[in-house]
Amino acid sequence: MSCDPITRKLSQATMGLSTARRLTLVSGCLMLLFGSSWASNDTVPLVIWHGMGDSCCNPLSMGSIKKMVEEEVPGIYVLSLMIGNSVLQDTENGFLMDVNAQVSFVCNQLDQNPRLKEGYNAMGFSQGSQFLRAVAQRCPYPPMKTLISVGGQHQGVYGLPRCPGESSRICDWIRKELNSGAYTDAVQKHLVQAQYWHDPLNDDLYKKYSLFLADINQERGVNETYKKNLMSLKTFVMVKFLQDTMVDPVDSEWFGFYKPGQAKELETLQESAIFKEDRLGLAEMDKAGKLAFLSTDGDHLQFTREWFNEKLLPYLR
Repeated sequence: MSCDPITRKLSQATMGLSTARRLTLVSGCLMLLFGSSWASNDTVPLVIWHGMGDSCCNPLSMGSIKKMVEEEVPGIYVLSLMIGNSVLQDTENGFLMDVNAQVSFVCNQLDQNPRLKEGYNAMGFSQGSQFLRAVAQRCPYPPMKTLISVGGQHQGVYGLPRCPGESSRICDWIRKELNSGAYTDAVQKHLVQAQYWHDPLNDDLYKKYSLFLADINQERGVNETYKKNLMSLKTFVMVKFLQDTMVDPVDSEWFGFYKPGQAKELETLQESAIFKEDRLGLAEMDKAGKLAFLSTDGDHLQFTREWFNEKLLPYLR
């Protein structure tokens, strides 16, 4: 429907009023006619990346999240990332496609999207969280403004206790491959979860052969560009699930991990070398109030709409 006849009548009806008063009345009438999204063009877009075993468009997960955000923030543009050319391929790539190739694929996708040119917020779910952090560190344009990590494993995992699809062959195969040689070339290049496998008992192997996590966590040396790009975030939000039965250790969701050389005692982000040496700028970000640590008393990625609206939506508005 064309707006011209409507705006012409509104303009005629408000003749004689001051310019400011006329604009107020006209914009108010247009909002009533077309809804609040008419005035929401300044809303920051949101990019979301799903977790292992999921896809961009599952109506019970990412599809539901996308719809919920669109309902709560009228006019927002939400892009749920599809890695590949179909939902099936997207799901398979979450297990089998080289993570660095996935990050490059996404960076190119974001760069070519004109609706993101002024910047966007990002929300990752499970492994999608650390993948989006890699996007922030490697691809500063278009600029990521706020990164929300929902159950992400920023120091990796040392266990896969409850793989999605517990009875499926792929979960059994993943465990077998990780246990037999997570840092072999074949496993690193062809198994996503191996690329953020962090073995505290074999720290040298992890630092030398991890193709993804060791790189984005600056384990082999400090890339100042990575550090600068991450520090440009307005806020880095990390959500921890207190009853998580999938992520091992769960402290990785707050950037914590096992103390080096053993797999029993844990250390927080603030106690870790990555923080004390400030290899990623996290110490400086923490000092500036840019880090937010949230928690919820649920299992992996289990939360209510009320919790989401109260805790996470404020970062998107």
